[in-house]
Amino acid sequence: MAKGEAAGGSDLATAANIAKELGVSDGKVKKAIAELKLAPDAKKGVCCYYGPAAKKKIAAALK
Repeated sequence: MAKGEAAGGSDLATAANIAKELGVSDGKVKKAIAELKLAPDAKKGVCCYYGPAAKKKIAAALK
């Protein structure tokens, strides 16, 4: 399984990968996730994966 790729090969991403895509720090993304009270679309171990809808909400919250 590739890094940042959840089971099934869908377009889910971790908070760190979302931060890289948006060009912001991991902390800002994690804070936005907490403020928006977003639940992960998938979990593998301690890693939480978020889908495209969550990515849009996070991006909007950071603007």
